[in-house]
Amino acid sequence: MPDQPTIEISQIEELPEPFDALLQDADAEGFDTMSVLRDEWAAGSNRFERPGEVLMLARVDGKTAGIGGITQDFVEASYLRMRRFYVRPAYRRLGVGRQIALHVLEHARPFNRPIVLHADGPDAEVFWPTLGFVPIDRIHTTHVFRPLR
Repeated sequence: MPDQPTIEISQIEELPEPFDALLQDADAEGFDTMSVLRDEWAAGSNRFERPGEVLMLARVDGKTAGIGGITQDFVEASYLRMRRFYVRPAYRRLGVGRQIALHVLEHARPFNRPIVLHADGPDAEVFWPTLGFVPIDRIHTTHVFRPLR
């Protein structure tokens, strides 16, 4: 059995230096999530710095593997929204996305607010329910996670 990779998750306050790897991989797959993150960051419109927000970076054996965070929801102010999740193809199926999501959910726990997201694609639609998200019929939203009160 091969050694399990070392997955490190850390909160970041600046986009990582090797951001180009995330951007290039996402673009190659037809996902705009990393280019939107870059553009919003550069414009200052979304830097994951309002109350309840956080951006996490995953490294596997020291290499940038994935990113994801949570912001205030743009549809309903009392909700939080999982945003800008992306795991590079070479690091999928290793638990990277799960670890990022669990760290983000742990960060959000004290806020005790519903958390929504838009699952982009069939893999995401299968992934999020494994963490307790359930489908919802809501504009710009596919799933919701309701914390236990």
